[in-house]
Amino acid sequence: MRALFGAIALLVAACAAAEAPAAPEQAPAAVGHPIEVAGPVAPPAPAAMAISCAGAFTQGGIALCRTMPNAAIYLDGAESGAADADGWVVVGFTREHGPTAQIQARAGGESATQSVDIAPREFDIQRVDGLPQQTVTPTDPAVLARIQREAVLKQAGFQSTANIEGFLDGFILPVEGGRVSGTWGNQRVLNGTPSTPHFGYDIAAPTGTPIRAPAAGVVTLAESDMHYEGGLVFIDHGQGLITMYLHMSRLDVHAGDTVEQGQVIGAVGSSGRATGPHLCWRMKLRNTQQLDPSVAIAGLAEARRELLSAN
Repeated sequence: MRALFGAIALLVAACAAAEAPAAPEQAPAAVGHPIEVAGPVAPPAPAAMAISCAGAFTQGGIALCRTMPNAAIYLDGAESGAADADGWVVVGFTREHGPTAQIQARAGGESATQSVDIAPREFDIQRVDGLPQQTVTPTDPAVLARIQREAVLKQAGFQSTANIEGFLDGFILPVEGGRVSGTWGNQRVLNGTPSTPHFGYDIAAPTGTPIRAPAAGVVTLAESDMHYEGGLVFIDHGQGLITMYLHMSRLDVHAGDTVEQGQVIGAVGSSGRATGPHLCWRMKLRNTQQLDPSVAIAGLAEARRELLSAN
């Protein structure tokens, strides 16, 4: 599960909107293929208080840190999870994060802090028209009741914090041979109505194209017919680092299943709020931070490589 996938081109692009994903748009970027690189065996976690972090230090980015086992982690003074029994912990940076971040580990009355610079990003305005209006500004009481029921299901899926280290796999792209058709973090205007930022990464591909797990994990939600998302799957890769797969035409997994990196979990479709077949790939950390999954492809692999080579 800890095989290192590195030397991956950093893709700064993304998919459909947060709790209400939208359809893909035309874009020239092509989805590439990751390169597998053999990695070293992890040395023991630090025995004395210390912290070392590496990864994609950018808005929407993700970092991997190594510290004392079970140390409490604070990001900019706020609690942000804890290291696992091997001393690994994942931290993320929101779309609006400022120019610096303070990552601190605390254990046994001691602490260690690493300060990092967070690169800013520019976000465009994207306009999507032709969507069913009840998926943009719903008014039908039955539709509103359905949305509320489905929100409860999604919140339950987001609560998972699996005690696994799938994030150490080094993520691979979930769809091969597709085309990047939507970028992460951009402001969305849907049928002329301003919406939330586009928190995801869209890969346009024909209906039925296999979707593969980018890293090992546990399925925390698998629903075939959600109002906004259509076919929807959540995978927890450890510590509440959850990736989401929207608009699927077929689901091959169920809630509670364990999956390995590269395992087919379903197929691309255009269900839910979409105007054409594509995968909307999203990422959320501990149900608080919306992150860019395309940045994690290189970010986690390079972070693990750097942290292991430093020991």
